[in-house]
Amino acid sequence: MRRSYLCHCQPGDVLDDVFVISNKQFSASSTGKFFIKAFISDRTLQVIARMWNATKDIFNAMPDGGFARIRGRVENYQNNLQFIIEQIGTPKEGSFEIADLIPHTTKDIPQMCARLLELLGSIQNRHLAALVQAYIDDPKLMDQFCKAPAAMSFHHSFIGGLLEHTLNSIEVAEAVCKFYPAINRDLVIAGIFLHDIAKTWELVYDCSFGYTDGGQLVGHIVKSAVWVEQRRQAAQDMLGEEIPQNLIDVLQHIIISHHGTPEFGAIKPPSTPEAIAVHAIENMDAKLTMALANCRGEALGNNEGNWTEYVKALGGRLYRPDPAPAQVDDSQPATAAPVASPAAPVSPAVSAPAPTRPKPAPAQLKPAPPAPMTVSNPAFQIERKK
Repeated sequence: MRRSYLCHCQPGDVLDDVFVISNKQFSASSTGKFFIKAFISDRTLQVIARMWNATKDIFNAMPDGGFARIRGRVENYQNNLQFIIEQIGTPKEGSFEIADLIPHTTKDIPQMCARLLELLGSIQNRHLAALVQAYIDDPKLMDQFCKAPAAMSFHHSFIGGLLEHTLNSIEVAEAVCKFYPAINRDLVIAGIFLHDIAKTWELVYDCSFGYTDGGQLVGHIVKSAVWVEQRRQAAQDMLGEEIPQNLIDVLQHIIISHHGTPEFGAIKPPSTPEAIAVHAIENMDAKLTMALANCRGEALGNNEGNWTEYVKALGGRLYRPDPAPAQVDDSQPATAAPVASPAAPVSPAVSAPAPTRPKPAPAQLKPAPPAPMTVSNPAFQIERKK
């Protein structure tokens, strides 16, 4: 059983447990002494870690994006937690649970996959249906889609996060589009499905979350737009006819504009009703998820008070309390709320029969076998308390 999660730690705590260590850097201080800077994390929090008086051999022995058993102390540095590493070594096999170290969606991945395929199957425009099918028919891509986080740290930053974010947004679109009959619901649904799909390529998420080299150099927005052009041929082969160029252009526009403004990464501002809808819906889901995590999530740990710290992505501090919680009258017998039956999907109007859609398997994470390693920092041998 895990001894403690990082979200529960306070300055002065001494920890000795298994963590994920990533993004290690070997640096020199202003006095010329070398130290190692890295991130350590568990499923609840990621914090900056430092090891003073380090050597190149210690640095080379450390994993980067791997599991390590770490002993050290928690400090307060510029109003943020910082972890000072005293010892680091290889964890024994079976001594830790991966679920304790890597955040994971609390929802059922196969059920979310099935619902996503149901909603995508209701697209009625034959060109869009065939184009979406060209992605669904790639089992490797869909398996990655169901495992990938939606972001490194801001929102849905957990295994299954991309699937959860996409499905949440499509469900919201299903409700919203009914109020705007003139909007093209098929374009909105397809645009939400594809807006972040290259996160599967941009991020690594087998042990810790990080960016691939291509993700750093190109990014998911550009790559997602490029993929539309690449999948076009498979869709045309399926249909036996050309996909209209203006449809490709509009779908790519939804992807490159979904961040809203250039300061947040958009290549173009949303310039169609459907692009505006996709931006508004996916942005709402992302920000609400961040707000709820900061106000009422597991990461609150021992934090107290009515207000959060400054949340950069949301532009300010957030008020935590819920002033109007649901009140249950214990004198009345509880009655179960009726469960609505899901609507049957409408088959896409594709001239050729659509192939059977594979259901991606749930994420299976296995720790890589650790290399032998035991490193101690001599600077802490004297100070360490028995």
